[in-house]
Amino acid sequence: MADPMEAMKKEFENRIIPPSWKDRVWEIEDYRKFHEDTIKDKESIEKWWEKWANEIFWFRKWDRALDDSNPPFYRWFVGGETNLAYLCTDWQIEQGRKNKVAIIWEGEPVKENGEPVEVRKLTYYDLYRESNRIAAMLKDKLGVKKDEILTFYLPMIPELPLFMLGVQRIGAKHSIVFSGFSAQALAVRIMDAGARYVVTADGVYRRGKVLNLKAIVDDAVKICEQEGHKVEKVIVVKRAGNEIPWNDSRDVWFEDLMADIGKNVKVECEKMGSEDFSFILYTSGTTGRPKGAQHSVGGYAVHLYTTMKLIFDIKDDDIFWCTADIGWITGHSYIVYGPLMCGATTMMYEGAPDFPDVSRWAAMIERYGVTIFYTAPTAIRMLMRFPEENYTKYDMSTLRIIHSVGEPINPEAWRWYYRVFGREDVVCSSTWWMTETGGMLTDHFPGLGKIIPLKPGTNGYPIPGVRMEVLDDEGNSVKPGERGYLVISTPWPGMLMTLFKDPNRFIDVYFGKYKSKGWYYYTGDFAMFDEDGYVWVLGRADDILKVAGHRIGTAEIESAMVSHPDVAEAACVGKSDPVKGEIPIIYVVLREGVEPSPDMVNELKKHLRATLGPVVASDAVITFVNTLPKTRSGKIMRRLLRAVAEGKELGDVTTLESEVAVEEAKKAYEMVKAALEGSKS
Repeated sequence: MADPMEAMKKEFENRIIPPSWKDRVWEIEDYRKFHEDTIKDKESIEKWWEKWANEIFWFRKWDRALDDSNPPFYRWFVGGETNLAYLCTDWQIEQGRKNKVAIIWEGEPVKENGEPVEVRKLTYYDLYRESNRIAAMLKDKLGVKKDEILTFYLPMIPELPLFMLGVQRIGAKHSIVFSGFSAQALAVRIMDAGARYVVTADGVYRRGKVLNLKAIVDDAVKICEQEGHKVEKVIVVKRAGNEIPWNDSRDVWFEDLMADIGKNVKVECEKMGSEDFSFILYTSGTTGRPKGAQHSVGGYAVHLYTTMKLIFDIKDDDIFWCTADIGWITGHSYIVYGPLMCGATTMMYEGAPDFPDVSRWAAMIERYGVTIFYTAPTAIRMLMRFPEENYTKYDMSTLRIIHSVGEPINPEAWRWYYRVFGREDVVCSSTWWMTETGGMLTDHFPGLGKIIPLKPGTNGYPIPGVRMEVLDDEGNSVKPGERGYLVISTPWPGMLMTLFKDPNRFIDVYFGKYKSKGWYYYTGDFAMFDEDGYVWVLGRADDILKVAGHRIGTAEIESAMVSHPDVAEAACVGKSDPVKGEIPIIYVVLREGVEPSPDMVNELKKHLRATLGPVVASDAVITFVNTLPKTRSGKIMRRLLRAVAEGKELGDVTTLESEVAVEEAKKAYEMVKAALEGSKS
């Protein structure tokens, strides 16, 4: 069998320097030495992070930068006091940004000429004033106490960050549930957090339709009641004006609650201990008991501030756009808290990236002069499916940094992104991090004044102050170019404090794999280093197929498929087989204008054979679909694809971007079934 990583390894030596950065490039060995100096001992690590902590506001400075006396329950900036809301509003006004635009929000609906129907621009003073009013309402009308947890099930509208800041202001906590989750998933999260109050909206626009969020919340509340948990109030924000169910004893309009709250009311910020927790965010999908990642106040703030400066090289005149949903950690960290505590202008968009057509994002980049753009590889591969003139007809020359996040980016998608969006003259990288890490942990660091050379498909270098290693099953370091498990062997400020109400699970899940060696944070990802020390994250360690005795990652198969010029997207899952162990089932979306056919199947199998070898190529079943089933946050629902391949029930599909994807998956199942039956005859 051919080495499945050979195609990726060809990129190891492929160093790319954007022309505008040609005089500002690190020699690899110089950066490696710089990085090593920040992690050589505890004192060095503390010194690095204290450098950045000293740049943000504290009511009280810390006594100890790092308390590692009770690993893995690390505590950062112990004794320090600050507040996320204060950092994002009061502190910005103190620095002269009162009338600077903090948030540009665009709704999904468009006019006939393609211009948006609704645009809202909120200054830092608007954020300050409105979050103070929400804080007053929560305290005085609902009796919300410090440390109480509220659940938010809100779409991408400005009221969501305003509620986040209002809650932080009074020292309460939030648990944000992505507004695509089902009633059952929402109910589980409400009950686990013990939330008395749920904040939602009547509806939200998605691809021209209105989705009824309030009805989903009502179903969730019923489930809670059946389990003995009472939701006292459901606060409803008016967004779409759709007809919704109503319970007079429980439901209340947000606007009615705020009607008699003064425009200039002020609520003093709670002085939160750095090691207090700021929010919980549940990480599991539709199966298994959710894990409530619990994040701190001070350490989380320092990590976000540092990465905004280092990785996004944030400047005062930047227009920053992260396309994630605030319901996920990317939105928490890089739509709300990170950009705002740096005084940036951050963008929010309500709807789908391809409404009314696939040029929506490019049009918005031109419309607002976006300078920094942060999106997902799945979105990039979706855009690649269509002719480039959909994007190049817009002026995106304002972009200077474009990054991706969420999963590995294959070299072909990186090159397309760099060329089409970046004009081959931007810093372009695939950042790596997780809900549990709080913020980004890899990149090329333009904020240091000079960059590490770019390589298509890599995640760059570990951030200063953080040591990453790649280990085998026994805990031994692997050689450069060899696969292993990615671990982090030093604490960092943004890391989760624990799992909410479940410290034993926290230890078992994240520190159990290599416990005999010490406190190694296990990421659950396969990765490798190249000879230069760059990190190449290859995907989840559990996304590994065993085909005829060979182990191969689904991400490697997908990358190989997308490297074919006629393939726009691909998703691979395994189907159990009594002889082979597993058979790769590959769902392929072809580029616009390319027709599926038996000849195309043969062509793609030849391509697989040339890139990955005969074992995968001979056993793979390739089926064509018009669209891959994705959540509304852009993640491919491989769980659903596995169910299709195995002929099992599809399960919960309420998070799907479009019902069309379900029908496509069902149709694909029939094709897979026919192909498998044909292979046996």
